[in-house]
Parts: sequence; structure tokens; C-alpha cells
Amino acid sequence: ISAQPVKRFSRFHADWPWRTRMSCFIDAFYNLAMDFLAQTDNLVLAALMIISGMALFMPTLSTLITGKGLSPTDATIWINRRKATVIDLRSEEDFKAGHLPNAKNLVLESLEAGLKTMKLDQKLPVVLIGRGPTHSQKAAKELRKLGFAEVGVLDGGIGAWQTSGLTLIK
Repeated sequence: ISAQPVKRFSRFHADWPWRTRMSCFIDAFYNLAMDFLAQTDNLVLAALMIISGMALFMPTLSTLITGKGLSPTDATIWINRRKATVIDLRSEEDFKAGHLPNAKNLVLESLEAGLKTMKLDQKLPVVLIGRGPTHSQKAAKELRKLGFAEVGVLDGGIGAWQTSGLTLIK
């Protein structure tokens, strides 16, 4: 009776047959993919897939570039738990018609001067509410240049706040 050594981890050995089977699969998949892309009809389909993927990724990319967009719920969490300062960038008439509790009204044109007089802590987050997304994003970019670590823009502005059923001060 002869005792043969047991190959305990034989599935990880380089000479095991599954490697040959897998390499055949990879070669076949590669050949199919190249044949698929070589046909002009399929190039249009591949381009359409790439463009639709980019369209899905663009909102994420714009958020990464311009700053964090906040839902009314997120803004409430920032205000209540993280002691965020709320800056309303709308006109004084709009601000008087209705604004978030404890919001401070600053006009974008005099934002830097207004921030200096307010003496805000740059370590605390800031929530911005503007006339529109480009208006608010411009202010967010300016605040980041001034050294504010975390700046969020209320998505949908004051209308989203009202739609959520949250209170406004008049």
C-alpha cells in the first residue's frame, strides 16, 4: 500500500484545468466584443450607450464640481444638528416676503463685505438660498475661495422649502 500526498488546495494550482477553460472564455468574449465593435451599426449603438452613461453621470459630476446640493431635509439637519449658518441671497423684498428661520440676507454683489461684517466661523457649514441654481453656485464658489470648508446649496430654493411644508418667517 502506497500513500499518495493529498493535494489540498489543488484548485489554486497553475496547472489546473479550469484555468484553460477560463482563458478560452476570455478569448471568446474578447473576440465577440471586437467583432461587435467592428461593425458600423454597432458603433452607433456603443456611442449611444456611452452618451447615455455620461448623461447619467453628469448630475453627479456637477455636484462634485460646484458643491453639495441639499434637499430641504438635509438643510434642516445641517441647521439643527451641525449649527449651519443660513444665507439668503435673494433680494431684500423677497427676503421680507418669507425666509428661513435665522437666515441672514446678503446680496451676491456684496457677499464678501457682508461676510466680513457678520464674522462667521469658517469651520461651520453654510446653507445658501438663491434666486436660482447658477446664482447660488456662484456664491458657493466664492465662499469656498474665502475659506469656508463646507458650503451647501438648497436645491429648489425657497420653493422646495415651502413644498416640503417647512415654515417661513415673514
